[in-house]
Amino acid sequence: MARIPAVAERDAGLVGRLVYRMARRRFGDVPEPFAVARHHRKLFWAGLVSEAAYLKASTLLPGAVREIAVYRTATQVGCSWCVDFGTMLQRLEGLDVDRLRHIDSYATDPLYSHHERLAIAYADAMTSTPTTVTDEQVAELQREFGHAGLVELTHAVALENMRARSNHALGITAQGFDAACKVRL
Repeated sequence: MARIPAVAERDAGLVGRLVYRMARRRFGDVPEPFAVARHHRKLFWAGLVSEAAYLKASTLLPGAVREIAVYRTATQVGCSWCVDFGTMLQRLEGLDVDRLRHIDSYATDPLYSHHERLAIAYADAMTSTPTTVTDEQVAELQREFGHAGLVELTHAVALENMRARSNHALGITAQGFDAACKVRL
């Protein structure tokens, strides 16, 4: 259970209830981070707008590359909610989630492409404390993805670090979304 209780639907306000219903329809349940964030209505809206803008703008990298970097970040931070929700999103996007069990051997596992290996290594370097990103690593990512692609990857990993660390700090744990993956979008 989260360290801060979720705002119940009846207490979420008219527009909050609408957002909850839309989330339930899309994901099968209201994501607990949404419901906890509802305690601070301005940040709740800022988060929703930011996430929507991020999704719309993230178009340069292949989805599998971006999503595997985000997933790796969640595992490295230890956010079980992010791992659960991220697995569901990957499954809904038609990505192979069975290979996620092998992510610790990504460097040599043939299940991962060259681009995915680069993205996972970058996620590891960005997520470690202190960060261990090198000039050589950035130069290789620029060659492979271009400047804009590198910025998109960096933003994706940084955003997931924020989400995962926030959820972890607030005690938000796996919600069972992976079981809800059969929900149609």
